[in-house]
Amino acid sequence: MSAEKPYRPNVGIALFNPQGLVLIGRRFRDDGPEIVLPGLEWQMPQGGIDPEENPRDAVMRELWEETGVTRADYLGETDWMTYEFPPYDGPQFHRLAKFRGQRQKWFALRFTGSDDEIDPLAVRNGQPAEFDQWRWERLDRVADLVVPFRREVYLHVAERFGDFV
Repeated sequence: MSAEKPYRPNVGIALFNPQGLVLIGRRFRDDGPEIVLPGLEWQMPQGGIDPEENPRDAVMRELWEETGVTRADYLGETDWMTYEFPPYDGPQFHRLAKFRGQRQKWFALRFTGSDDEIDPLAVRNGQPAEFDQWRWERLDRVADLVVPFRREVYLHVAERFGDFV
């Protein structure tokens, strides 16, 4: 992976329900190397930060775009973390071709809505759906469900946000 490529600015979301479980979605698109092995296509919502956008604004926008959730209270956040994308030789318009990885700030939020509001399949802000299913999961199990190149970040998020369980 080229050290000259920048990291993509990104926010991650650990959305906790009242029982202390986090929302995860199953990626249904063939995003090339982002889904490496069957069973490892789950992740918590995350997405890019627009130019000049504040990360706290980005986290609420991304949460809404990916899940439809608008009701959540701020609990905490991590420092910035990075991870590298796997090698990618596909089309140059794909995000894996433009960036070396992601620079993320993760946010813990408490969901204050009801489950029937969660709809990952709707198109919002012209952004295509990324998940075909969602569920609540124990935070300490999520790292075992994500692609390997994200695992260390997820372990750190689980350690940092363990008190919100």
